Amino acid sequence: MTRFLLLIALLIGLAAPARADDISAAGRGVVRVVTIASAEGQIVGFGHGSGLAVAPNRIVTNAHVVELAARYPDNVVIGIVPSEGAKSYRGKLIAYDAQRDLALIEFTGTQLPPLTVYPGPVTDGETVIALGYPGNVDLATAQSAADYIRPLMPVRSQGGFAGRRAISGVDVLLHTASIARGNSGGPLLDQCGRVIGVNSAITRTEDGDSSFGFAIADTELAAFLRDAKQPYATTGAPCTSIAQRLEQDKETAAQRADREAQAAQAAAAEAAEKRSAAIERARQDQARTRENFIGGATLLLVLGSLALSGAGLLATRGARRLALWALGGGVVLMLSAVVLFFVRPFGEVTVALPAAATAPSGPTPAVEGKLLCHIAPERSRINTSTPGDVTIDWGKDGCVNTRTQYVENGSRWERILVPAEEQTVSILEYRPAERVYTESRYLLSASAMEQARRLRSSVTIKACTPDEPTRQKLAQQQAAIRDALPPQPDEWLVYECAAAK
Repeated sequence: MTRFLLLIALLIGLAAPARADDISAAGRGVVRVVTIASAEGQIVGFGHGSGLAVAPNRIVTNAHVVELAARYPDNVVIGIVPSEGAKSYRGKLIAYDAQRDLALIEFTGTQLPPLTVYPGPVTDGETVIALGYPGNVDLATAQSAADYIRPLMPVRSQGGFAGRRAISGVDVLLHTASIARGNSGGPLLDQCGRVIGVNSAITRTEDGDSSFGFAIADTELAAFLRDAKQPYATTGAPCTSIAQRLEQDKETAAQRADREAQAAQAAAAEAAEKRSAAIERARQDQARTRENFIGGATLLLVLGSLALSGAGLLATRGARRLALWALGGGVVLMLSAVVLFFVRPFGEVTVALPAAATAPSGPTPAVEGKLLCHIAPERSRINTSTPGDVTIDWGKDGCVNTRTQYVENGSRWERILVPAEEQTVSILEYRPAERVYTESRYLLSASAMEQARRLRSSVTIKACTPDEPTRQKLAQQQAAIRDALPPQPDEWLVYECAAAK
C-alpha cells in the first residue's frame, strides 16, 4: 500500500501534446479517478474511472466509481490523475448521490481549468464527444500499473445524440459515442467542448447489437451541484465554431461595407438631387431677376421718352427752363434704361455649395472617464463564458481603472493578462475611435501557460505611467507574449461602450 501511494506521489510522467481545439481545451479539465482499496496493509482492490473539473480543485465523477470509498472511507484511497502535469493527487469525497450516480471530490496541490455546463437544448443527431479513460485502451497500451496513474490526455470518441431517456427516475442522454468501462464519470460534450452530460453506462451488445452510451443529463448534474452547494460555470450561448464565427465576421464586415457603400451612394444621390434643386431654384430666381431688370429698363425707357416729348412740347410753348429740366430728366431716364438693360443677369447659373467635411487626421483621442460596455453577441464568440456588463475607467495615456497600464498599438490600446493560477491568457483591447472593448481568451495547455508566465515575469511595470519609453518597453514585452500565443483565440468577447451615467 505504501509503495503504491509513493508511486502516486512521486509520479513524473509527462502529458501528451494536445490539439488546439475546443475539445482539447476541455480535455485539460478531465481527470482519471483511481481508487485503491487495502485491508490489513495489503492492496485488495484497484479501480478507475474518469472525472471532470467543476472548480479548480473539485471533480465530478460517477458515484459507482467511488462507491467503495463512500462505504469504506478508512480503507480506500481516491487518487486524482490530471491530464497534464507531472504527478497525481489524493482526493476527498465531498458529496455522494447514489440515485443520480454522481459524486463530488475535492483535492489540493494544483488547480485545473473547470469545464462549462451547457443546459441545452441538444437536437437529435447532433454531434457529441465523449472524453475519458476507457479501460480497454488501458489494457492494450499500459505497460505497468504506473501507466494507470500517469498524466495523459483523455481519449476522445465521437457520435450522435440519440435522445433523452429515464432510468429509475433519473434523466439520461442516449448517444452513440464509443465509451467503455473507465469512461464512467467523464464528460459528454457538445462540439464546443461544453458539458451536456456525465457518461455512466453502456448497453449490452448481444448478437451484433449496436452499442449505446448513457450519460447523466445536464439537468441532473445541475441539481446535484446545487444540492452540494457547489458553484459551476454555465452558458446558454449557441455553439459556433471558430471557423463559422470567422466566416460570419467576414460576412458581417462585407455587409457593413455594403451598407456603407449604399449609404455613400444614397448620400451622393441626395447631394446631387439637392444640387440640382438648388440650381433650378437659382435659375428661376435668375429668370425672375432678369425679367425684373428688363421690365425696369422698359419702364425707364418709356418714362424717358415721355420726358423728351414733354421737353419738346414745353419748348414750343416758351417754357424754356422747364423744357431743359424735362430734357435732362428724359436723357437720364433713357441712359438708366440702357444701363439697367445691359446689367441684367447673363450666362449659366452657378451655385455655391458648402465644402464637404473632412475627417480629422491622426488617431481619434480616447474619451476619458467611466465607460459602460455591453456585450455584442453577434460580434463575439461566446463559448465557455457568461459575460455581463463591463465598466472601465479610461484615463490619460491608456491608464485603466487608475492602476492598469495599456499600451498603444496602432488605433487600439491593449494589455495582456497572464494569471498565476488559471490556464487562460487574455488580451484586453480598447479601440477609442469605435468605443469597442474586447477580450480575446486563449485556453492554453500547462506547458504553454508556463511559457507565458516566464515571459510575463519579465514585465516589471505594475502601475500606470506617463513615461513614453517605459510604455514602449511594456509594448515590447507584451509583443513577446503575443508571439507565443496560438494564431486564433478560443473565445473573444466584444463589448460596445458608451459613457457611463
